[in-house]
Amino acid sequence: MLALVLRDVHVPATPSMWPPAPGWWLLAAALFLVLAVAGWLHRRRAQRLQGWQRLFDQALQAGSQPGQVAAMSELLRRAARRVDADADRLQGHDWLRFLDGDAGTDFSQGAGTLLLEGGYRRELEPGALDAVQVLARRRFLQLMAAGMPAGRA
Repeated sequence: MLALVLRDVHVPATPSMWPPAPGWWLLAAALFLVLAVAGWLHRRRAQRLQGWQRLFDQALQAGSQPGQVAAMSELLRRAARRVDADADRLQGHDWLRFLDGDAGTDFSQGAGTLLLEGGYRRELEPGALDAVQVLARRRFLQLMAAGMPAGRA
């Protein structure tokens, strides 16, 4: 009879962590793609916002104080059409209430009332133009951003 040599059971070596399995590579590629698209959309939105800010600032550079008030009013009306097609036809306090939106009463009862007759005055009170410019710029950017479709912002 032959004598068989018995040996102990050998456990195979544990799998190494590198290289990862193909599923992990696919997950990493998908995650990278999602982050790249999100970064591109964020950058595009920031560039668009900067463009709107430049448009607002350039429109106010040329002209006297009443001309600047008229330019702000025109920009706000153009931006309002992006949200509501009939908003640019509003007059007086209805227009100011539209500009207030849900944020408060800065236009209808605050510095924003200058938009109604400020374009027709010869001189404006010191600081009044700066106060309404801050309000108008903020609302202009809000209206422009609100008028963008969700996928194109």
